[in-house]
Amino acid sequence: MLRVGLTGGIGSGKSEVSRRLAAHGAVLIDADVAARQVVVPGSRGLARIAVAFGDDVLHPDGSLDRDRLGAIVFADPGLREQLNAIVHPLVREWMLAAERTAVQAADPPGPVIVHDVPLLAESRGKGGFDLVVVVDVPTEVQVERLVRLRGMTPEQARARIAAQASREQRLAVADVVIDNSGSLDDLDRRVGEIWADLQHRSGSAPS
Repeated sequence: MLRVGLTGGIGSGKSEVSRRLAAHGAVLIDADVAARQVVVPGSRGLARIAVAFGDDVLHPDGSLDRDRLGAIVFADPGLREQLNAIVHPLVREWMLAAERTAVQAADPPGPVIVHDVPLLAESRGKGGFDLVVVVDVPTEVQVERLVRLRGMTPEQARARIAAQASREQRLAVADVVIDNSGSLDDLDRRVGEIWADLQHRSGSAPS
C-alpha cells in the first residue's frame, strides 16, 4: 500500500488531479467529503461547533449553516483556528477509517491510497504519508481562475489565497510537484507519468 497526500492551493486544479488519479485506479479519500460527514446533524463535530459559535450557525432544521459559519471565521484568524481545532482531528479520524476500509476491500492488495487534503500544509505537514504531491500554479493563475470560474472579485480571490498556506509552504512539503499552469492535455500527461511512478512505488512499499 502506498499512502499519498495530495494538496494544492485554491484554484490550483487539485480536484482535476484527484479525479484523474481516481480514473487511473487510485483509491481516493477526500477531506472535503470527510469535513461534511463529521458535521452532519447529530454528530460530535456539529455539537462542538454549536457550543463554540452558537446556534446562529445552524439552519432551522439543525444542519450547519456553512455560509454563516464561514463569514464568522473567515474574518478572524483566531476563530478560524478554533474551528480547525474542532474539525481537523475528526476529519483525520474519518479519513483513517475510510482508508482501513479501502485496504481491507482492496483486490489485489497494495493499492495506491490518495488522501485529497486541501489544507495539508496548514494542518499536518507530511502527515505520515509515504509521498506528498502538490499541485502548483503561480498566484496570478489562481486569481485569474477564481475570478473566471467562481465569480470572485480579484480582491476576494487574493483574500482567499492569503487565508491558506503560502505557495512556498506547500512546496516545502512536496515530494512531487505537478505544474498545472498549462492545458488539460498537459495535465493529463503529467498525471499519467505520476500514476506510473506511484504504481511502481506501491509495488515496493510495505503494506
